[in-house]
Amino acid sequence: MESQNPDQRINLLADIAEMYFLEGKNQAEIAKKVGMTRSNVSRLLKEARESGIIEIQINRPVSENPELAQQMVERFNLIAARIVEVDRSNQLLDKLGGVAADELVRNLMPGQILGTAWGTGISATVEHLEPTTAIPSLKVIQLLGALGAHIRDYDAHAIVRRLEDKLDAEGIYFNAPFFVEDETMANLFLETKSLNEPLNMAKRADVALLGVGSLDIDHCSYYLAGYLSDDEVYALQDAGAVGDVCAVFFDGNGNLVEHELKKRMIGISAQDLLDIPIRIAAAGGPAKVDPILGALRAKLINVLVTDSATAASVLKREKTE
Repeated sequence: MESQNPDQRINLLADIAEMYFLEGKNQAEIAKKVGMTRSNVSRLLKEARESGIIEIQINRPVSENPELAQQMVERFNLIAARIVEVDRSNQLLDKLGGVAADELVRNLMPGQILGTAWGTGISATVEHLEPTTAIPSLKVIQLLGALGAHIRDYDAHAIVRRLEDKLDAEGIYFNAPFFVEDETMANLFLETKSLNEPLNMAKRADVALLGVGSLDIDHCSYYLAGYLSDDEVYALQDAGAVGDVCAVFFDGNGNLVEHELKKRMIGISAQDLLDIPIRIAAAGGPAKVDPILGALRAKLINVLVTDSATAASVLKREKTE
């Protein structure tokens, strides 16, 4: 066995793994079949796991909290809320993304326009869409200009391409950056025909897939993607902003925050966003409590997917303020 070439070794490991995991044979039966000791079979199964030949995936059913969801719907007049039970913080985005993907598909109809932005919650949602989830005649369009970020979660064009593939949709792109040097340049972009047409289509979106951004420096997408400096993030904080949805900034009470930086961003307006009938957002975790509460008070989202700890904190803070 030790004189085997690498290909023979890999095939042996794969054979033993298949007999154990797919055929249901125990180690003694495998040992007899391949002519080795049971301890050698055990050692080879361990080697197969460590080398990546065996990959173990546990698909634990997602638990939801319908009572907490109903409280969120009633308190904030939402169309729907999906509240997920999450045991470990490293599972948060994955669990939220899976439930948000299900909620997104429930709300999509043939011939509709789906508008989207970018961010970790959106990316996790797209990741969980089944490749066979085709929505006939669906169009997917950016609601914001492109960041051009090297980080996959913040790449607006990549998000649209992934949605095209998963939903068999037609992608419509903004050929403009998200953030420009000044208001004059932003207005020039907005007046060009090549941008004006997709922007008008974005305003007609039936469903929006959104994130809830935090302006905490450690969790701010604009800062992490390298588009805003720490001083610019602090300037938004000083203006009262706690978060944003689709680059619409708001304070903790849900009041919209206008700032010079906003005038340099290219995308749909707050009113355009509010005019989209279904606005789905997936977000959770301690850093998102204030941004989610502000977004709900501002009515910028009306379908929320979050975790139970975050939902409970949002409701508690709403009652005490």
